[in-house]
Amino acid sequence: MIKRYSALLFCVFALLATHIAYAQSAPSQSEVADYEGLLKAAHEGDVDEVLALINDGASLEAIDGSGRTPVIVAAFASNDEVVNALSNAGANMNALEHRAYDVVTIAAVANDLELLELALENGASAENITSPYDGTALIAAAHLGHHQVVDLLGQHDAPLDHINNLGWTALIEAVVLGDGGPDHTQTVKILLDAGADQNIGDSQGVTPLEHARANGYEKMIKLFLNSKD
Repeated sequence: MIKRYSALLFCVFALLATHIAYAQSAPSQSEVADYEGLLKAAHEGDVDEVLALINDGASLEAIDGSGRTPVIVAAFASNDEVVNALSNAGANMNALEHRAYDVVTIAAVANDLELLELALENGASAENITSPYDGTALIAAAHLGHHQVVDLLGQHDAPLDHINNLGWTALIEAVVLGDGGPDHTQTVKILLDAGADQNIGDSQGVTPLEHARANGYEKMIKLFLNSKD
C-alpha cells in the first residue's frame, strides 16, 4: 500500500518538485535592460558604483517589477562583494521578493556556499519562511541534495522540522524528491544527526523511513533505523 502510494506521490509531484526548487526567477534580460541606478550596479557587480550611489542617497530597498531589491539582484548574480557592501550600508538581508524568496534561499538553491556564509554572517536568517510553498531554505536544499548547504543552515538554527504547505519536512523532501544517491543520503544523515524528527509523516502520515523503504533506498533505511537506537 505504502509502495503504491509513494509511487503515485512521486508521479503526481515529479513536475511540481522541479518547479519548487527552480521557481525562483533571476532577472530576465528585459528586466535587466530596464535597470537603472543601484539595481543596475548590483546586477553588474560594480562595487564602486554601488558605493557611490549609496553615498548619494540611493534607496537600498528599491525594487524591480518582481520585487527584487538590490541585495536580491546581487544574490541572483552571485556578486558577493556587492551583497557585502549593501549589507554594510544597512540593506535588509531578509527582504523577500514577490514570490517570497530571500537571499538565503537563493544561495541554498544555487548551492553557493560562499554567498550563503556571507549572507548568514551579515544578518540574513536561516529561519525565514520562503517561497509560495511556505517552505524554508533548508527544505529547498534538502530537496536538491545540497548537503553542505543543509549542514551550514543547520548550524544557523534553520528549523529542522518545519512543514511546508505540501505537508513535507526537509527529511521527507530529501527522500521523496531525492534519488537515493550519495548527496541525498548524506543530506538525510546530516538532518538526523542535527536532530530532525523522523517520526513526522507527510499529509497521509507516511514517515520518511516508510518512503525510503517504498523506494528501496537501503542506505537511507539504515540511517533511519540507526537513528532510532
